[in-house]
Amino acid sequence: MRHDEFIGQVQARAKLPSRGAAEGLTRATLETLGERVPEHVADNVAAQLPTEIGEHLRRTVVMGGAGSGERFDRDEFTRRVAERGHLAEPDAVYGARVVLEVTREATQGVLDKVRDSLPEDLRELVDSGSAGELR
Repeated sequence: MRHDEFIGQVQARAKLPSRGAAEGLTRATLETLGERVPEHVADNVAAQLPTEIGEHLRRTVVMGGAGSGERFDRDEFTRRVAERGHLAEPDAVYGARVVLEVTREATQGVLDKVRDSLPEDLRELVDSGSAGELR
């Protein structure tokens, strides 16, 4: 999947008003995911994505300087996405679900391996997709 297609899918599924909003949501979600998973895992996912998008997974020293592989739950994941994306938390939850859904499609199963390494509450976020009921 190419960059423009990825961002277009995020914009359409999340019903965002602009490509810029889709870019911001993608960045916020993938930077947060990059903080949560170990660096080598983030690199594996990033390698399957368009370069500009994959780089978001590699920016792990943005919030608090802790780096990658940090342990936190869905509430903290959502808070970080909301803060980075300048979103209300319910919008951050839905937006992250959309980005993770498009990422899963773009990585052809690599994100499924990442999903299996996450705690149950974050797996629900990955599994819900744009049509799920998780709030």
